[in-house]
Amino acid sequence: VPAAWQRPYLNIFKHFRVEEWKRSAKEGDVAALTDTRLKGTIYRIRGSNPASSYLQLPRAGTQSLGLTGRYLYLLFRPLPRKHFLVHLDVTTEDNQVVRISFSNLFKEFKSTATWLQFPFVCGAASGGTARQGAAGAAPADVRWTCLVLDLPSILGLYLNRRYSHLRGVKLCSNLLVKNLCTSDLLFEPGVTFSEARLADLSSRGVAPMPRELAFPVPKGEKWHDLYDYIRFPSEGSKVPHDCIQKSFPSPVAGDQVLEEPGRPLTQPVTLSRAVCDRLSLVHHITSPKAVSAPW
Repeated sequence: VPAAWQRPYLNIFKHFRVEEWKRSAKEGDVAALTDTRLKGTIYRIRGSNPASSYLQLPRAGTQSLGLTGRYLYLLFRPLPRKHFLVHLDVTTEDNQVVRISFSNLFKEFKSTATWLQFPFVCGAASGGTARQGAAGAAPADVRWTCLVLDLPSILGLYLNRRYSHLRGVKLCSNLLVKNLCTSDLLFEPGVTFSEARLADLSSRGVAPMPRELAFPVPKGEKWHDLYDYIRFPSEGSKVPHDCIQKSFPSPVAGDQVLEEPGRPLTQPVTLSRAVCDRLSLVHHITSPKAVSAPW
């Protein structure tokens, strides 16, 4: 269970004051920019090869972030027609450091006792690239993405190890990054606080995306029409997947499977169709257009 200062979530960039570069490090072409569409500061990391430029937390490799939240959220956008690389160093309960890396450079999944490498398939706004299921340079119309990594599940599924905490993060070129966050809660984008309350999602460990971590949605638009949401391992997955990509087709209302924090992976919790129907009804009431449940 996360310490009190990490609950209900920890905004990593804000907590470690990334912009001051005292507890974080940067190398190469790393710049803080104001993004008018996202209404805030983003970090652009670019370079001739993915390892040449990076943003790293904590500053020194000998230090540890010590973040224990189950889910790591990365709000990012790969730079169009480029390759990117992300390294996460996590510590197991028996004090073994394991590196989890994902990149659209990787052609196939590779695994050792201390390193997991996942190909990342960038989806295009049209959906074409991801449907082919092949890694490669990001498409021209690649979208902002909310990537949710279930760190204990990754270690359990792929290495049969038990997760302790997140030690460090290294974001390498070529990326735009809005934020990083850890939490034991599963945040669901596109759901308002009133909708979540009506559907009693909190009893299932699910919550609306906190405002400071959310992507903006213009009036009349829908979150899932503008951005990508990727959860890895994917919902209800009992068989390990070899790459990280958006699910096609999207889960059907009532088929959404969630794993409760603290519950064994063999006992998934399913959002009932009644809950999804209630969410759908709330959308009908609150939206000028009839829309289905956000998943």
